[in-house]
Amino acid sequence: MTNTAIITGASRGLGLALARVLAGAGWNLVLTARGARDLERAADELGATAIPGDVTDPAHVRRLAEAAPELDLLVNNASDLGVTPLPPLAIYPLEAFRTLLETNVTAPLALVQATLPALRASRGAIVNITSDAATGAYEGWGGYGATKAALEQLSNVLSAEEPELRVWWADPGEMNTRMLADAVGAEEAAAAADPAKVAAALHDLVASRPASGKVSLQ
Repeated sequence: MTNTAIITGASRGLGLALARVLAGAGWNLVLTARGARDLERAADELGATAIPGDVTDPAHVRRLAEAAPELDLLVNNASDLGVTPLPPLAIYPLEAFRTLLETNVTAPLALVQATLPALRASRGAIVNITSDAATGAYEGWGGYGATKAALEQLSNVLSAEEPELRVWWADPGEMNTRMLADAVGAEEAAAAADPAKVAAALHDLVASRPASGKVSLQ
């Protein structure tokens, strides 16, 4: 039997690296990201279904759920860094923070809600990608970190409410991605882990299906 996964933020970074690992293992993939050109290039490479769009759009969430009526894995990887350079909380623009909550918290919950019937049927799994910024007091990371803390607690409660599923909230550690480069600069980001290495750890997690909970991928 072939497994099916939805991966958000799949056009680059960890999302694309995970898509490559899962495609290599024979998974059917429904991939989404905002950048249509990069997403379609990835889908062509992997023989996957590309549905470009914004995960904060309810109509787009419905399209993703309808594209995978049989679903084994939802990976909420898409997220937004917020304002850059990273501002202290004292001057964090509140409208930007509301937008950040919409992308990093509300949208993953909307996708969970839309796909739960299929995931319950398969006793599937949910991976919500978080960050050490969810618990670490890093200057400038308060906006982003607060959204990831919310996503962690959302995952924690979901794991209690859906005991037939596996729900993991996974900290990938620092990776050499465009998002990290936007936050700390390209030179520092280049010293971080290769997303492909983290994706391999994430695949091992999905394959071994440990109990629901918080996991570190590095």
